[in-house]
Order: sequence, then structure tokens, then C-alpha cells
Amino acid sequence: MIVNKTFETAIIGSGVVGSGLLFTLARYTDIRDIVLFEKYDEPAQLNSSPKANSQTLHIGDIETNYSLEKARSVKRNAAMVANYISHFGYEGEIGFRRNKMILAVGEDEVASLKERYKVFSELFPYYRYMEADALREKEPMIMEGREEPVLALGVEGEITTVDFKKLSESFVQMALDTDKNIQIHYNEEVLEIREVDGVFELTTGNSTYKARTVVANAGAYSLLFAQHLGYGKNLAILPIGGSFFFTTRKLLDSKVYTMQNPKLPFAAVHADPDLTADWNTRFGPTAFALPKLERYRQAHIRDLLEAMDIGKDTLEVYYNLLKDSTIRNYILHNFLDELPYIGKHIFVKDARKIIPAMSSEDLIFADGFGGMRPQIIDKENHRLMMGEAKLTVGGAIFNMTPSPGASTSLAIAEKDARQLCDFLGKGFDEEQHLKEIVNA
Repeated sequence: MIVNKTFETAIIGSGVVGSGLLFTLARYTDIRDIVLFEKYDEPAQLNSSPKANSQTLHIGDIETNYSLEKARSVKRNAAMVANYISHFGYEGEIGFRRNKMILAVGEDEVASLKERYKVFSELFPYYRYMEADALREKEPMIMEGREEPVLALGVEGEITTVDFKKLSESFVQMALDTDKNIQIHYNEEVLEIREVDGVFELTTGNSTYKARTVVANAGAYSLLFAQHLGYGKNLAILPIGGSFFFTTRKLLDSKVYTMQNPKLPFAAVHADPDLTADWNTRFGPTAFALPKLERYRQAHIRDLLEAMDIGKDTLEVYYNLLKDSTIRNYILHNFLDELPYIGKHIFVKDARKIIPAMSSEDLIFADGFGGMRPQIIDKENHRLMMGEAKLTVGGAIFNMTPSPGASTSLAIAEKDARQLCDFLGKGFDEEQHLKEIVNA
């Protein structure tokens, strides 16, 4: 094995979070020697691919599972991506201004959304309050055949849709355009990380590299790397897969999200015009436990078993989830959605919450679309952890980022970059970062 020079920072993974960190370090810090490893042949092949997510810039305005405090934080963080897209001229290529809304159906949901509007309208002053007539004019298919009361809070004129793969590619190119010493190793998987005398040694199939700091942005594998170094032994992974359905004809112009059930830790059904399919409507996601770490890649059974760490504490979390009838029925329902031939006949019942007149013949399974989200299990407290997860020990950072990780990628990058600068004694360019990313 060849042992290479010692880099200041090594990054594992070139999805939108890893590539966002590469861009932030290269453009806004004094860190000069950076190496990035990607086991595939180009950036964003997994969850940052537009086929693996809803292409939504989650900013907190239509996510009804967010508290006001959470929405305020997400708005600030996700705005960095929108600012980047606008400042560097990527509108119409990476980010798109398209309408979206949150739809409440039935008296209880309508009442809940009205109360939410009172609380959140100051944070999101651009809300458009839409009752039946306004909805019928804006999205007639939502009202066709509708009997129950509805209410929507609409968003217009904002960047709502992002191709996170192209965003990742732009981050990489912007980093390479600086004068920093950057090496990018595609088709080179990091197999092991060791810490030797305060320096990290990263072993790949080709060589061994040294770095003073390391950041893993590799989903479930980030936890495995951490645990191999002795950290995060109290955590395990619950791998959740998601799938989608396309409509056979264009039915909506807007992104339409539905109200979140507070008892369900996964996304409620929504409809998204898909930028990879000429803006045809994509419905989803389904959500179900799937024994894989990467949706459309060959299973690494040893890694899977290690990440899931199925023991007494983990099984107790599974039991607590399944004993709740709402969650149990939801899991069964989503499993049936995946079955050939009959799946769309079951899923269409969920889709009718958005378009009542929809039939199963309007749907086709979105083959090749969908991804995996590593939900983190806290074995000590026997609970499923929601949102982004991070482990930080000295010069090592391990990010395990389910939604809205992509939307807040530049905020995650800023936080990690500041921590790396503190550890290495390097500077962070506050003025330029504020001008280009925070206040653009």
C-alpha cells in the first residue's frame, strides 16, 4: 500500500452534503489540502439523485410536522441553498421557482391548518390562503369530485424545486475552480478509518491516505465508520425505503403536500411535478423497512447486519413501533403498495386525498425511483431519533442525514467547516460567506 501525503481534511461521500462541504472549505476557509472520496464514478449517485427524493427545497412552510422553532431554523438553513442558486446564476438549471402548497382535507385538518396559519404566517408572510374557490381556479383537479371541506396554504414565486445532483456537481466544480489543493477520487471506496497518533489513516482498495481531520457524509456508512473508531456504539440503523408512482398524464402544476400525522415518523403522501420527467406528476413516497443500505445497489449483508445491530435494545424499539396500531397499519399498507399489479390499486386510495377523481389507471410504478433513509435508533433510550443525526469527536465528524439534509446541506457544511477551522487553527471568511450564501 502507498501512504500518501497528509491532507488537512478528508471528506467521504460526494452527495449534496459532502460536496457542499468541499465547496464551503475551498471557497470560505484557509484550509488548502482537501481530499474527497466517492465510491461511484460521479457525484450524487444515491439519495441526492433526483430519482431518490422529491426534489423539494424543504424550508419549513409546508412541513406540518415542524414546530415554529424548527421551521424558523430550517428556513434560515435552507435559504442558503436558494441564495447560492440565485447568487451564482443557477436558476432554471438547478433551482426552479414553482408553486407549492400544503393541503388540509376534512374538518379536523382544516381547523388545524387554520390554527397553524395564525402561528406561522408571520414567519412565512408570503402564504396564500386558499379555500375551495381559489383552489378550483389554481389546481382544478384537486377539487374535481371533492365533497369534504378543504383549505390550502399556497407558496408562489419562491425557489421550491432543486435538482440536488446538479447542485452537488456545481459544488464540486466551484471548489475545483479555486486555488486550493483538491484531490477527488471517484471509484475509490474508503474501506477503513484508523486513528494513529492523532492522524486519521483512510484505507481504500488502492492506497492509504492520511488526514488531520475527516468528515464522513455517507449515510448509514457514516455510523459504521464512527463505530469502527469506537464512537456511537449506542446507535443503530433502521433502513427505510421509499418508492413513487407517476401519473400517466400531467395532473398538477404545483407541489401538493398533505398534513402530517404526528404519530407517523415518515412523510405523508405528496405530489410533485418531476423535473426529470417533463414536469409530470410523481406521487409518493411509500415508506417501509427494507433490508438494504442502498436502494438499487447490491446488498452488503455484513454492513447491513452491523448497522442494524439487531439485539434486545433494538428489538424493543421495533416492538414499540409495531404495537401502535396506527404505525402497524401504516407499515402494512406501505408494504402492500410495493406489490406488483395490486400496489397501485392500494396506493391510489392515498393519492385520492389530493386528487379525488384519480383512478388506479392514472398511476404507473416509478421504476428506478426511490431511495433509502437511515433512521437512527437510540438503543439506550429505546427510541427512534428523528431529523438529522451527527457524531463529532475531535477532528472527526460523522453525518447521518435523513430529510431535510439536502435542503440544509450548506448549513451543515458551514457548521462542519467552522468546527474544522477551529480544530486546525484556520480562518473562515465571514464577510464573503455572508455576502454570497447567507444574505445573497
